[in-house]
Amino acid sequence: MGRGEFRAAAVVAAVMAVAAALVAWEHHLPLRDPDGANMPTWFRLPVIVASAVALDVVTRWLLLARREGWAGRATVREVLRERWDRDQVRFTVSGLVTWYVAYVAFRNLKSYVPFVTDRIADPELRHLDRLIWLGHDPAVLLHDVLGTGFANWVMASVYLIWIGLVPATLAIALVWTRRSTAGAWYVTAISLNWGLGVILYYALPSLGPTYSHPEWFAALPRTPNTAVRDLLLSDRVAVLAGPWDTHSVQTIAAFASLHVAVMVTICLVAEMMRLPLAVRVAAWAFLVMTVVATIYLGWHFFVDVIGGVGVGVAAVTLAARITGNPLRRRDEPWTFRAPVPMVTIASGAEALPPRRG
Repeated sequence: MGRGEFRAAAVVAAVMAVAAALVAWEHHLPLRDPDGANMPTWFRLPVIVASAVALDVVTRWLLLARREGWAGRATVREVLRERWDRDQVRFTVSGLVTWYVAYVAFRNLKSYVPFVTDRIADPELRHLDRLIWLGHDPAVLLHDVLGTGFANWVMASVYLIWIGLVPATLAIALVWTRRSTAGAWYVTAISLNWGLGVILYYALPSLGPTYSHPEWFAALPRTPNTAVRDLLLSDRVAVLAGPWDTHSVQTIAAFASLHVAVMVTICLVAEMMRLPLAVRVAAWAFLVMTVVATIYLGWHFFVDVIGGVGVGVAAVTLAARITGNPLRRRDEPWTFRAPVPMVTIASGAEALPPRRG
């Protein structure tokens, strides 16, 4: 795909950035670094990618040294130069920048929702839930079935693990796919998840059961998830009280569930690329756990989950079309291949791993 791998992702990011700027200007709101209160994403994500690069280079160097012997091994610098030429660096940086711009725009647009509309759709969403679940509230039913002890900690762990999942998968897509169309497809799909999700936030603004019906969750023991819930509410109160007086952004919005949407995206791309069976099984299992956790903990109504599935499928489909990827499974399964001799490097040691792409 040459140098245009992230052309579509750049368009998505630009549209979202312009939308965020226009809403901010119209409603006299600030544009914020969404993670400036702790470790900013512009710092955290490059650190994750740099760590992945280091792991990539050092692992391959050790494999070469083991096969060729320490006397004839390539140096780390030579492996780095072969693995990370100018085109590969451009690929990784382009993907990182386009995703980050879309992410920052998404977080700001999400923060602006209560300033654009004061509508809250939670009563309607709860009504739909009760229709689907034959008069029951799904969260309450899950508490009755699973209990509120050990299950509460498991669900809290699932929710918190997800937070680190997106940066990790982005590092994989930008570092280990070797300028492949699959890497561009995945990064573009994630950006589309943000874009489609924020449209739904404005269409059906909602808080989620943990805020609109806190009595349902009063029996749950405190966990790190509880601290996150309280922090998000505190941020919302601070932002609504004076958006220019705080560096926080408000991030409470329920429909649709982008936790579910992103996991659907991961699962579908893993299937299309025919990643190792263990990876695909783990992805689908974590999707199921994410669905249960978001309902159990009250972050989302059940209909939010349905909306998230729709967003994830739409993002993968649109990203496939605009990045030139066929929407079908690869003919051959994707596998990690051991390094084999490819080029002769300056030291005379041969063997640098083949590229994928």
